[in-house]
Amino acid sequence: MTSSYQQQLDAKVERISAQFAEYQPPALEVFESPEQYYRMRAEFRIWHTEDDLFYAMFERDENNNKKVIRIDEFPVADRSINALMPLLLAALKAEPILSNRLFEAHFLATLKGEMLVSLVYRCPLTAEWEAAAKAISEQLNIKIFGRSRGQKVILTDDYVVEELTVFDRKYQYKQIESSFTQPNAQVCQKMLEWACNAAQQSDKDLLELYCGNGNFTLPLSTCFRRVLATELAKSSVYAAEWNIQQNGIDNIQVARLSAEEFTQAYNGERVFRRLQEAKIDISTYDFDTVFVDPPRAGIDDETLKLLQRFERIIYISCNPDTLHDNLKQLSQTHKITKFALFDQFPYTHHVESGVLLEKR
Repeated sequence: MTSSYQQQLDAKVERISAQFAEYQPPALEVFESPEQYYRMRAEFRIWHTEDDLFYAMFERDENNNKKVIRIDEFPVADRSINALMPLLLAALKAEPILSNRLFEAHFLATLKGEMLVSLVYRCPLTAEWEAAAKAISEQLNIKIFGRSRGQKVILTDDYVVEELTVFDRKYQYKQIESSFTQPNAQVCQKMLEWACNAAQQSDKDLLELYCGNGNFTLPLSTCFRRVLATELAKSSVYAAEWNIQQNGIDNIQVARLSAEEFTQAYNGERVFRRLQEAKIDISTYDFDTVFVDPPRAGIDDETLKLLQRFERIIYISCNPDTLHDNLKQLSQTHKITKFALFDQFPYTHHVESGVLLEKR
């Protein structure tokens, strides 16, 4: 397994180095993943036979037909998920009301040791289901969340609290069941440290677009006078504000705006009541750095123009193709001074990368 991991990582390094060579970046910094037990999320179909049920995934054969693969252990997922899988399955089998028409099981684990399991059904969830689910929740010391069409049943919480260590400080993060979180927590910690090293220390302010639940926001706040972070999804804004308060950080404000809306506000093209209600006055900020971690589609043209006005851009990307495309515009005004590959998704073609761009 070691040789195959190293081979796939070497192939990614070669591919990314070649893809970005035209921008003349510095040497690529490579951050490896653990070879096994690295993923904090796992989702399985529950496959029913006449006298049994089991976790399942699918793969396609040479004729593109889907084939059911029984999953008894899953070394991709965190050890805590692997330990829980047979215990949970046995408990579900022992209670017909819990196994009947059960469609999927989703696991969300944390380095801190908390676990949330979402059970997805193709039938309504009753009071009897709730009582049985609560019993196994207590028996297995996990949080359980039930879903069916038009129905959500939260027994205790619909979130876990993760603890990530960045240099010598620990940060607490609320991770909500249906919201995005970085799946590889150990590589995520390396990404956070890399971003802080790229930021260095500034006596000015940081703008962050697409902040999510504040994953990067919290540690980056130690590098700047103040941080203004933007995020559109309400659940992520709520989690980010909880995380800021929970960690006792007092120099971050979160604005519920998309990147496009922030650009309009920053340029004075629109006035947003959401900014007024949050008591955010953009004109009081003195930004020298912008941090972006956009979705796979990358950054729109107007936001790219906004980024070009800053001295420094820290760009984390989950899609090297859109990063490469965005750099066509950004490289007209900025030069890559740090370049990193984070192996968030071992044994897949997916790559997480990072660049620090500084004004020419």
